[in-house]
Amino acid sequence: MIYKTFQLKKIPDKAIFHLLYGKNEGLKTDCINQILAKNDGKVFNYEEKQIKDEIESFYENILSGSLFESNKIIIINRASDKIFETIQNLINRNIKNIIIIINAGILETRSKLRSLFEKNEDLVCIPTYPDNNDTLSKLTTIFFKKENIPISQQNINIIVDKCNGDRHNLNNELNKIKNYTLSKKKISSQEILRLINLSENFEISELIDNCLAQNKNKIINILNENNYSTEDCIIILRTFLSKTKRILKLAIELEENKDINKTINSARPPIFWKDKEIIKVQLNKWKTKKIKELIKNINNVELEIKKNYNNSILIVTNFILEKSRSEINN
Repeated sequence: MIYKTFQLKKIPDKAIFHLLYGKNEGLKTDCINQILAKNDGKVFNYEEKQIKDEIESFYENILSGSLFESNKIIIINRASDKIFETIQNLINRNIKNIIIIINAGILETRSKLRSLFEKNEDLVCIPTYPDNNDTLSKLTTIFFKKENIPISQQNINIIVDKCNGDRHNLNNELNKIKNYTLSKKKISSQEILRLINLSENFEISELIDNCLAQNKNKIINILNENNYSTEDCIIILRTFLSKTKRILKLAIELEENKDINKTINSARPPIFWKDKEIIKVQLNKWKTKKIKELIKNINNVELEIKKNYNNSILIVTNFILEKSRSEINN
């Protein structure tokens, strides 16, 4: 049965199978997070190819359980019609105490998977079409009101125009602005233009991810391809701090369960499939003690560039290159 994205509250509590399809990744992420918030359970992330290669292990995880085991939530990423028979088999088994979320790309009208979910009243089918500018504008207005940051409609329109109808892009732009305004509650049109134009270069998040993975060659390439300004340095450090705190949380969990795949797959909010491999590398590079030291270092560097604003690019660049050096972190 088809549910519009604004009808998620109408989805029955007993619903087990959920199909989300379309190219609006940001909207799909929002919908998945709403489903997760509504249902308690341990989250397991799978790729479609992983399921096809390890089908027996997949079935065992879904079908095994006990009265003392909490509910499970299975998220299948990058799904297509290739997984149709597997899903049909699970539907026929009448499984319970489990939620299955199928995250698919574009599915044509003749898709067997899409047709199955659209015609069956017990199945949830959620199409995610591109957002229009009115929707993105409302989301942007809500964001700035929540953050208590004054902004004109003209500046909102500038931000929305950069997003190409995808709230995933919008969230990236708003996160840049949020990080930039942590220490102040006002931002100029010139600052907004500078921040949103960063997406035309390498994403700052890619720079930080490779620094935490200590991929020095990649970092040098990114630095050479970009002409960062003094304003960018604050965003770089705030992004660095945010990602480092996430790694610290994961590292603490990893010390407890000793299973890196389990740590990543059960993370909340869920880790996007394309980020999993580099996060594994980061967790292998950084242990808890060193991560805590890194957080202190990042805060100290931010204080340093505030005192030496004219040298901020050099300070931040040197810091990133220093932390990208491969070493044993115990």
